[in-house]
Amino acid sequence: MIGVDVGGGDRLALGVLTQYRMATTGQMHRVIAPEVRIEQTRRRLARLRGEGLVDRITLPQAGRTRVWFPTAYGVQLASEWPELRGRRPSRTVSDPTAVRLKASHALTVTETALVFLEDARRRGDVCEPLDWMTEVHHPIGSGEAVIPDALLYYRHGPADGAGGAMLRAFVEVDRATMGPERLAAKLTAYERLHRYVPMVPGRRPTPQEAAVEEWRRRYPLFPRLLFVLDATGPTGVANRITALRAGAGLLTPSRFSYDVPVLVAPLADLLHHGPTAPVWHPIHDPDRRVGWTESGPRQT
Repeated sequence: MIGVDVGGGDRLALGVLTQYRMATTGQMHRVIAPEVRIEQTRRRLARLRGEGLVDRITLPQAGRTRVWFPTAYGVQLASEWPELRGRRPSRTVSDPTAVRLKASHALTVTETALVFLEDARRRGDVCEPLDWMTEVHHPIGSGEAVIPDALLYYRHGPADGAGGAMLRAFVEVDRATMGPERLAAKLTAYERLHRYVPMVPGRRPTPQEAAVEEWRRRYPLFPRLLFVLDATGPTGVANRITALRAGAGLLTPSRFSYDVPVLVAPLADLLHHGPTAPVWHPIHDPDRRVGWTESGPRQT
């Protein structure tokens, strides 16, 4: 057995860009190789670009920041790997114009990923770069789907430890580009996902067959729902929390409201204190503040 991971760093870099969609040079360095000099990450990205696997654009603002993204060839190659099998990247993920137009939101999503990755490293928890999956498709019937900004996998405690809790979260990053009511409307879609049972075309279920929600085919528990707010001040944050609380109150009575923790926090607080700090507001009790790993299902 060969004891050298030939090309492992290149593989991780391409996998991250395929899964995250885009990242700046600094973000890529923090994700894949924070323990080495950033020049090594720059050389790695330049080499992958020379091989036609990734490309970049330069944003005119913010000091002419370079934004990296996978090429169509890079996506095709990475999608064949076991760790990315089943992922369906957007058709525009490799289009430079689409990258430029989506950069503000997508780079904020990548920065949110780093909040969790770097906090896990500090705490000794397990959250690897590919445990952050953007835009995972979840059907809810009638040709519609819930597509969160990200799906997070996170394990409390070291990989070789016992008794650690495995956590999952849907993450929605809001940069105040839509009104509070439209943000709150996302709760309705997640409630639909929570109760959606797919029907087999041309076949009626028998009374003896138990209805199984689609999400149970992927997760042992429905992931908690995290709203991360950016590009707005304290008043905007308060308005969005109020709208989310009101939106939750309008949901059809169901287990979703009791079984699924829904938390909201400003990205600035996550960057300053870390996501495990008590910076999250439960939408059913917004005056409280909790860590995202602490909040379990509401009690009936």
